[in-house]
Amino acid sequence: MLNFKEKIAKIIGKVINIDTKELEGYIETPKDTKNGDYAFPCFRLAKELKKSPGQIAGEIREKMEIDTKIIEKVEVLGGYLNFFINKKVLVREVLDEIANTEEYGKAKIGEQKNIIVEYSSPNIAKPFHIGHLRTTLIGNALYQTYKYLGYNTIGINHLGDYGTQFGKIIESYKMWGSEYNLEEDSINKLMDMYVRINNLCKENEEILEKCRENFRLLEAGDKYCTDLWNKFKELSMAEFSKIYDALNVKFDSYHGEAFYADKTEEVIKILEEKAKLTESEGAKIVDLEYAGINTPCMIQKSNGSSIYATRDLAAIMYRARTYDFDKCLYIVAYEQNLHFKQIFEVAKYLVEEKYYKGLEHVSYGMVSLPTGKMSTRLGNVVKIEELINGTIEKAQEIIAKKNPDLENREEVAKKIGIGAIIFNTLSTANIKDQIFDWNVALNFQGETGPYIQYTYVRTKSVLEKAGYLPKIEEINEEKLLDEYATNIIKLIYNFQDILVQVTQKNEPSILSRYLIDLAKAFSVFYNENKIITEDKELQNARVYLTNMVGKVLKTGANLLGMEMPEKM
Repeated sequence: MLNFKEKIAKIIGKVINIDTKELEGYIETPKDTKNGDYAFPCFRLAKELKKSPGQIAGEIREKMEIDTKIIEKVEVLGGYLNFFINKKVLVREVLDEIANTEEYGKAKIGEQKNIIVEYSSPNIAKPFHIGHLRTTLIGNALYQTYKYLGYNTIGINHLGDYGTQFGKIIESYKMWGSEYNLEEDSINKLMDMYVRINNLCKENEEILEKCRENFRLLEAGDKYCTDLWNKFKELSMAEFSKIYDALNVKFDSYHGEAFYADKTEEVIKILEEKAKLTESEGAKIVDLEYAGINTPCMIQKSNGSSIYATRDLAAIMYRARTYDFDKCLYIVAYEQNLHFKQIFEVAKYLVEEKYYKGLEHVSYGMVSLPTGKMSTRLGNVVKIEELINGTIEKAQEIIAKKNPDLENREEVAKKIGIGAIIFNTLSTANIKDQIFDWNVALNFQGETGPYIQYTYVRTKSVLEKAGYLPKIEEINEEKLLDEYATNIIKLIYNFQDILVQVTQKNEPSILSRYLIDLAKAFSVFYNENKIITEDKELQNARVYLTNMVGKVLKTGANLLGMEMPEKM
């Protein structure tokens, strides 16, 4: 398919002698179609050329040679050069590409590049609650999108499966294990045991010391403690797997903190050899003031135990050797900003430049309810399982009112409910805090998952009514040159570019926004044009365009983790 941005960049490059790739990065897509299909802002050149942006735009326009078969016209507006693409060429390019490509928008951009995405990472023996939702879904969407663009993508669930808390749970099991049947509702029972022992530790220093001793025994490989720890992990993973299956989330590795526990000695050894460790109140730290980080990075506790920062550093070394990564993304809330600044700085002493430069913290805001911030202490944390079940139930209620005779109601309600959760989570920019409101998420008219699914179902309904899908040879592009059709064509043309933007910014909300724009454009097209008409040539073109919309909506939604129902 023709790369119009590249074409424009080459035209401009011949006039001002700047690298084509650099110029291509400057080119924008105007929000208002009156300002063309592409715009080149000249503001960045003003300082270098010592001229006003408007003057630069005028001079470039005067000197440039354009291929009028591809570009209809170029206008100067303020400091912008606005390019209008030949609509017939655009339509034919998109038609041919989508007809000859099984997976539209798929690419080999990332060939031979390894991307690690670390996401979800819940603590075992604790409930999986709504606070884990964003890391899980942002990470999964990035994992799927990188993979679709040809990257060798490795999804890692860095489980919180180590630390003093497990010494506490082991002690609680020793004391009260006979009271609990852990084969049923295991996570909640383990959490109850943890709360009980935690409260007891606050009152009794001897119990707390026993818990610490349990963790020391666990670190040393004690059979009793290790067997219990493995049991707690197995029970937790069985519960987590149900949630991951429901949300269509997958991983390639479940190596958690415990996996790296025996690899921390190498971290300490290297830092000692490089004279980077200093002692502070018996603990070993790396002073980072030179890097503008006022809080030192603790590497080893005063009692000789490792800390999660050390295990993260061991993980970086392991991943560099095992995966030879180009990027290693950490999908973790912004509350951990300092932690990642610290370990990324310390990593400079442990791995090659290629690897520490590829480390990236993809931070995100917190999730709350309409009633306010969640708190375990106050008991208003929503567990993911409750959220999934509650959303599916609400979807079933809506279906019962709107389409009581629908076949496979339960299956459709599941796709709608889970789709609503996924889209609601991914529709907000990562860094923004988010409120989860069932009534908003399940609105079929708003900018929601159900709205995208409804639009997709409408495309299927049109195709069913038509009773056929025309061949590409039967499509006359002249029939798709009206405003409503070309708006859709432009969006479909930009699909791969949208996916590239998602990976460049590690921001799935770019894809969510795109899917809403495409659904809205189809809705306008559907309302303004008759698709099933007596003009067979016109009908062929519009039916084919409808199929294209459905295809792209489904592909985009699948990359977010959503499934599309065929009927609603």
